[in-house]
Amino acid sequence: MSDSAYRVDTTSRLAQWRIDNLASCTYRKSDPFKIGKWNWHLAVEKNRTLSIKLYPEISNFTRENPPIASFIIRLVSSLGDRKTLIHPEVIDKQLKSNDDFVWPIEVPLTGKFIIDVEFLDLKTAAPNSGELCSIWAEGLTEKQSNATALSSLGRMLSESIHTDIIINASDGSIGAHRAVLAARSPVFRSMFSHDLKEKELSAINISDMSIEACQCFLNYIYGNIQNEEFLTHRLALLRAADKYDLSDLKEACHESLMDDIDAKNVLERLQTASLYQLPKLKACCMRYLVKFGKIFDIRDDFSAFLQYADRELIGEIFHEVLAAWKGF
Repeated sequence: MSDSAYRVDTTSRLAQWRIDNLASCTYRKSDPFKIGKWNWHLAVEKNRTLSIKLYPEISNFTRENPPIASFIIRLVSSLGDRKTLIHPEVIDKQLKSNDDFVWPIEVPLTGKFIIDVEFLDLKTAAPNSGELCSIWAEGLTEKQSNATALSSLGRMLSESIHTDIIINASDGSIGAHRAVLAARSPVFRSMFSHDLKEKELSAINISDMSIEACQCFLNYIYGNIQNEEFLTHRLALLRAADKYDLSDLKEACHESLMDDIDAKNVLERLQTASLYQLPKLKACCMRYLVKFGKIFDIRDDFSAFLQYADRELIGEIFHEVLAAWKGF
């Protein structure tokens, strides 16, 4: 049998396999063909019925990044009136193995025919969020450009490339870039425009942050922060976000601090919510303490909390308690 019997002709999104004769075969698999990031195969199996399979070539890349395909597949008889069978449009189907897409053909076919696959979209799942991302989507170039720019920005910080200002934390110093800080924070921008001391010394003192927390803060500003370090330094980041007017970081800390409230941290979180005006966090802490009755489980800690907490906050807590009692 000639090599052409296994060859699949392709354009960027279309694949066609021409089969001249299946009479003497019960199974035939095409040569691999490239569509998108993957090598693919078509296969035809003839038992009682004819079945057509489409699947990516098995590899480490496919196992780690299985394609999620949308396509239209047709079977066109090349004899006579060119009868065409069309499978219903397939949308966002993950294909890992040769059994993930099987099209049984109930109509008997003889002679020559063409298997025609039109790929409408190919997606992969983003590693962190699991969100589906099209490899052909409009804006992909923009996303790649943004990712490259962020990576370069992170390298500017991590490799101290042409730094022009020093950040002095409580226990160490880090080099940074005025332009980046000014672009991210209106406070830094104002400082560099009007504060002669910072202009002359080329330094900023952030003595209320440790070097680790300060590094984390800068990593956020430069788009290079890791989730683990963010979780470790949330409270310090919240203080810095409030101080330097980074509203996006403040909101990220606000949302995160609501995720893991427990008996050990609820009073601290409540005080934080009151201090930095975080209404959703405050409501979550109040609900945990009052509605779920956890205030009785931490009586000693709560008694100590009453000695230093803001009077207005204490009033709000007792108002919530009295409102809850009315419901019994």
